[in-house]
Amino acid sequence: ELDMASPIAKDDLLEVHRELVRLNGIEDGMIYLQITRGAPGDRDFVFPDPQETPPTIVLFTQNKPGMADNPAAKTGIKVISIDDQRWGRRDIKTVQLLYPSMGKMMAKAAGVDDAWLVEDGKVTEGTSNNAYIVKDGRIITRELSNDILHGITRKAVLRFAKEAQMIVEERAFTIDEAQGADEAFITSASTFVMPVVEIDGATLGDGTPGPVARRLREIYLEESRKAAI
Repeated sequence: ELDMASPIAKDDLLEVHRELVRLNGIEDGMIYLQITRGAPGDRDFVFPDPQETPPTIVLFTQNKPGMADNPAAKTGIKVISIDDQRWGRRDIKTVQLLYPSMGKMMAKAAGVDDAWLVEDGKVTEGTSNNAYIVKDGRIITRELSNDILHGITRKAVLRFAKEAQMIVEERAFTIDEAQGADEAFITSASTFVMPVVEIDGATLGDGTPGPVARRLREIYLEESRKAAI
């Protein structure tokens, strides 16, 4: 759809990741990957000819000691809700992140950890994560569409949940429903599974991370360590 071919084979890209980890001595951390259409020279809105302008690929590492032992996972995080004013193709992962960045700043100004975006009365996702609630043992998260990022952590966590015989319901939910949930959490590549304990000032449950979020985080970390590069 974007008419942009990958400049490198998947196996070769994996080897690049491994080499970056080795060269930078990373034990706990992340690799950021960005691919563009290349640098054609003159500024233009028209895509450059791929035969003349090869794609550019950039990767860098971030050392994050203690990622798996993030203290926030033990206390849970707090979120506010804000209007979702992003463009309509949130399923495409691009660097068009001004509004999510503004959302994070709104959350910071409100003294909380993140913001959940709301469109037509329903939660879409967090500023840089997918959003979930748990009610009566059912994990509820918005279904895949153009409205949300098709997160790789989301995909893995839902698979692990189903393998653990947890009930998953993919549908939209409101902030009111979220505030009345038994628990909530977010998922992302950098936070894994992170419990949410407060939404717009309303405390969820007893104000501590719930059992479903805690168990899913345990499973995710176990499986991630098995697949570590």
